[in-house]
Amino acid sequence: MNAADPSLITSPSVDAILAEMVARTLKLAPQEGMSKTAFGPLQIYRANRTSEAIHGRYEPALCIIAQGCKRAMLGDEIYNYSPRHYLVAAVDLPVVGQVVEASEDKPYLCVRLELTPQKISDLLIETTPKNTSPQTSHDKLSRAVRSQRGLFVSQANGHLLDAVLRLLRLLDNPADLPILAPLFEREILYRLLQDDQADALHQIALADSHAQKIAAVIALLKRDFQKSWRIEELAQTACMSNSSLHTHFKNVTNMTPLQYQKNLRLQEARRLLFAENLDAATASHRVGYESPSQFNREYHRLFGLPPVRDLAQLRATKQLMANA
Repeated sequence: MNAADPSLITSPSVDAILAEMVARTLKLAPQEGMSKTAFGPLQIYRANRTSEAIHGRYEPALCIIAQGCKRAMLGDEIYNYSPRHYLVAAVDLPVVGQVVEASEDKPYLCVRLELTPQKISDLLIETTPKNTSPQTSHDKLSRAVRSQRGLFVSQANGHLLDAVLRLLRLLDNPADLPILAPLFEREILYRLLQDDQADALHQIALADSHAQKIAAVIALLKRDFQKSWRIEELAQTACMSNSSLHTHFKNVTNMTPLQYQKNLRLQEARRLLFAENLDAATASHRVGYESPSQFNREYHRLFGLPPVRDLAQLRATKQLMANA
C-alpha cells in the first residue's frame, strides 16, 4: 500500500469531506444494494449489515468508501479498504467481496466510478509535457506496459476525496451535469494518475499494454466461457506466445486463463441454480461441463459446499434477510 501525506489523511478537512460524503450517499442510496445516479458512470452501493464472502466480478472501476469497511479477495490475495483508502479494478476480475463493517445506524457506503480506457488515454495524452524527451516517454511507457496486478488499494488523499465530493454535490443540479460532470470526472482521473500506483492505471489506457491484451482474452472467455479453449487459441488472441500469455495473465489476474474460465463457469452455474431453479446436472452442462462429478468437485472447492447444500443455504440466507 502506498504511503501518503499523513496531514492529508488525518486532517479535519478530510474528516469533513468524509462526513459530507456520508450524508450525501445516504440520500442517494436510501435502500440496500447498488443505486444509480443521474450521472451514468457513478453509482452508490449501500449495505446495512456485514456480509458473508460473496463471489462476483469487479469491472474496471474506482471504489471509494464513505463509511464502513470491506475486504476483497483475488485468489489468495486479500485487499482491505476503508474510508481512508480507495480500490481500483483495472480489468474485469472474479473477486470475492465481503462487507466487514456495517450496521443499520452506520451502513456501509461506497462510491463507484466506472473507468474507461478512452477517457484515461485522452487524459494521458493531454498531460504529457510537449517537451518530454523520447527516452523519458519510452521509459514511462515501458513501465506502464509491464503487466501488473489488475486490482490495487491505495491511500486516498484530500485532493482525490474533494474531487469525488464535488461530483456528488453536482448531482443536486441536474441541469449542470452534462457540462460539468465530465470535467469533475476528468479531475478524479487526473488525481488517480498522480498516485504512486499510476502505472497500473496506464495499463487500462495503452492499447499495446499487456493488461489490454489480457483484457481481450478475458472478453473472449466471458463471451464463450462454455467453449473448451486451447491455450494456443487464447495466446493468438493476445498476440503472445503460450508461455507469455500464461505469465502475464497470472500477473494481472492472479490466476491462469483456465482457472479464470473455470471461475466464470461456476459463478454462472450458481446463478442458474439460484435464479432459474435448475438442477445441478442441467446447470453444469449448460456452462460447459461434461462430467457432473467434476462439476460437483470444483463447485465445492470454490464455494465451500456442494451445489444442493449451497443452494439451500443461499435460499435460507435470502429468507432471513427478507424477514430482518
